[in-house]
Amino acid sequence: MEIVQDINTVGDEADTDEMKGKYLTFWTDNQLFGVPIADVVQIIGIQEITPVPDSPLYAKGVINLRGSIIPVIDVRLRFKKAEEKYNERTCIIVTKIDESYIGFIVDSVDEVTTISDEDISSPPKVSNDHTNAYLTGIGKVENKVVLLLDTSKILDESEFELVKDAVTGLNK
Repeated sequence: MEIVQDINTVGDEADTDEMKGKYLTFWTDNQLFGVPIADVVQIIGIQEITPVPDSPLYAKGVINLRGSIIPVIDVRLRFKKAEEKYNERTCIIVTKIDESYIGFIVDSVDEVTTISDEDISSPPKVSNDHTNAYLTGIGKVENKVVLLLDTSKILDESEFELVKDAVTGLNK
């Protein structure tokens, strides 16, 4: 399954009204998650990942996608779930955060779906004044619950810089 955007042509066109309310849904550890389709550059099958020394456990390494070196994060490990062996359904969702590409390894991709604002609830409170940093809402699609994610917050700023620096070091 390829998404409409190409890694070399993503730009402001990703912000069109046409993409508002559209989400790519995917499965990780039997939970259904969704990310805004505007954040998605491409979906690719699992491929050879080159490990980067001294990276966090969830940062599996980097891939070479048509000449671009892209760090990949295992969503299972990032969300503190048990590690699973990759299989033919395992995918990498390539996203663009700020001016950097990052891939998220997921168990399987579900579908591209539209979720209207009326079908999205606020994320639950984790404590008195803190909600899950990367959860933007809970969507309802037919009889399914979709945890909606902000791809730019799956890694906090220091984690993102750590992963980005590892790739920058490889490009020198």
